Amino acid sequence: MNKEFQKSNESIRPQHAGGFTLIEVIVAMAASLIVVLIVGILLVGGQRGWLRTYDYANSKTQIDALTTTISFGSLGRKSNRTDYKIYEITGQHFTPVLPDNNPEEVLTGQAVEFHYWDTALNSDIMNISITGTAYALFYLDGNRLMLDTGPYPPGGVDGNGNRIDGTGVSTIVLANNVTALEFSHTSRDMAGDGKGCVRMKLTITDPQDNSRATVTSATLMRNVWP
Repeated sequence: MNKEFQKSNESIRPQHAGGFTLIEVIVAMAASLIVVLIVGILLVGGQRGWLRTYDYANSKTQIDALTTTISFGSLGRKSNRTDYKIYEITGQHFTPVLPDNNPEEVLTGQAVEFHYWDTALNSDIMNISITGTAYALFYLDGNRLMLDTGPYPPGGVDGNGNRIDGTGVSTIVLANNVTALEFSHTSRDMAGDGKGCVRMKLTITDPQDNSRATVTSATLMRNVWP
């Protein structure tokens, strides 16, 4: 009798249907929204950071810095390491930088002139007095870094310290808004001859937001003649 009564009670006991309750669904939706919100914040922050990086990398300041580095390195590497000069600039006058006391000193200036060969070797230039057929003159003009290229001789600076400009000379602006520029090398004698390595330190300042690009580069001249 008791067993039959127990079975009867079990048969009328309410059964829970499978699935989630309304509270569980609301909690799950709230958790999902929080996750979506966090992911959205991360995506927006990442996009803004990427845009800032892109704008910085493609700014005029960075492009000028990259152009200068490439030009300085490529022209320097093919130049004659026994025949180049560093100058100080006063107004429009170029003065070769010479050691003060010791043959071996670090000399600095605002301009450097490289000499290199821009033609194939032939019997006309196989002469020990010919140390190049072209020149490249990097120099500061106000707040602009300039580059002159032309035939050598005559070169970039004449015997009176004046920059040569005329037929065959090409002039371009490598960088604007230059706030600091220094070329340097270590001399090996009292004539100011170097050891074939020239260093450049350049700072460009963006006038809009005062952001700076600083380039520190060195070029090692590979060619020598005689």
